[in-house]
Amino acid sequence: MWGEVCVAVAVWDLEARARVLKINDLQFLLCSPSPFPSASPFTFRKLAGCTLFITGASRGIGKAIALKAAKDGANIVIAAKTAEPHPTLPGTIYTAAAEIEAAGGKALPCIVNVREEQQIINAVEKAVKTFGGIDILVNNASAISLTGTLETETKKVNLMMDVNVRGTYLTSKTCLPHLRKSRNPHILNLSPPMNMNPMWFKNHCAYTISKYGMSMCVLGMAEEFRGEVAVNALWPKTAIHTAAMDMLGGSGIEKQCRKTDILADAAYCILTKPKSFTGNFIIDEVLLREEGVKDFDVYAIAPGHPLMPDFFLDVESDMTTTKQEYGASHAFKEEKKLGRPQHEAKVNTESGPAKPSSPVAETFRVIQGAMSEEYVKTTQGVFQFELSGEEGGTWYIDLKTKGGSAGFGKPPVTADVVMSMSSADFVKMFTGKLKPTLAFMSGKLRIKGNMTLAIKLEKMLTQLNSKL
Repeated sequence: MWGEVCVAVAVWDLEARARVLKINDLQFLLCSPSPFPSASPFTFRKLAGCTLFITGASRGIGKAIALKAAKDGANIVIAAKTAEPHPTLPGTIYTAAAEIEAAGGKALPCIVNVREEQQIINAVEKAVKTFGGIDILVNNASAISLTGTLETETKKVNLMMDVNVRGTYLTSKTCLPHLRKSRNPHILNLSPPMNMNPMWFKNHCAYTISKYGMSMCVLGMAEEFRGEVAVNALWPKTAIHTAAMDMLGGSGIEKQCRKTDILADAAYCILTKPKSFTGNFIIDEVLLREEGVKDFDVYAIAPGHPLMPDFFLDVESDMTTTKQEYGASHAFKEEKKLGRPQHEAKVNTESGPAKPSSPVAETFRVIQGAMSEEYVKTTQGVFQFELSGEEGGTWYIDLKTKGGSAGFGKPPVTADVVMSMSSADFVKMFTGKLKPTLAFMSGKLRIKGNMTLAIKLEKMLTQLNSKL
């Protein structure tokens, strides 16, 4: 009994003194594993007093991670570009700061474009001056363009390489001298395991290179700073609903996504582990299952609705392994052994006109019958379909010329978008059995041309499904 009272008094005294300690001492005390056993009732909030430097934290995944840490009483440096309200994207560094303060944390909004090294340096110096140090870096800022090699403008290539690879590298480099002074420092990159399956390169080579560049920073820095700073990568198993996903997938895509909360919870698990936990490529759901989470419906936007897998994860792959494997994915290597083309549909290479009674022809007949001036007015695009297989050939949908048209052969005017896929997958896509976004992400659909128009076509498909 007396021993319990002494412990209670000691803890009360420790907490009381912590409130009056200088910032540096407070971080030293709290940004370390709890001195009490996990079963003890006398435990600290794990990230209380810790300083997190998070890039791209004004919205989406970055903000979700910030808010999770803020509930512990952490200090959050919001390193992002948006200082003034954006016409289409939600939030600014100042609105994010207000939410973080309301959640119980302290916020330091900093205007940072990670393409500008001096802005990174200035923000890090301001963070150290304000909070006394940096304990955690989350490299979340990222740029995306899901376009093929010939369709990707040089400025888009530069953007993705500058933000994803160079920005991650420079922010890590600038924070590392301060991280090394922390008791339990972490770097966490929002980047995927490096899957060498060619299907993840062929449709968006530049984007894949840039994201794998972030992952290579994990691979290298985890070894370089082993024993000093933990460096890990986190990636979602399914698509996550963010403003970027709305732009890529269009209306209704959110039903196939999970909330940002799942990544925030997974990040919290990683960032509260000891620094010996390093060099891992972690999938959110796998980690949370290991941590005892059983109900994943709480993370779904539409519980029970099928979820879309995220990029770079083969469905066949064993995603329980968190260490990066050197070489191609298991599924890819097995196909190489069997001598099969990697992730290509078995198709008849001889393309010809489809039979009038074929499912493809029937699909285009229904599309032609559903044409309206409203579709033409709101879409303003011409789509060409290169279909392979027994019912293959060239087909088109013209939603630019007055009245619109659809049918076999090349379109009457130059196509804005060219889509290539098997005829079987085409029928599935137009009858609602295969989501266009999933078809694209899984390599079943290749798109060349205007991606914005491709998204508009998906919206039209949603309206046509009931007739097909």
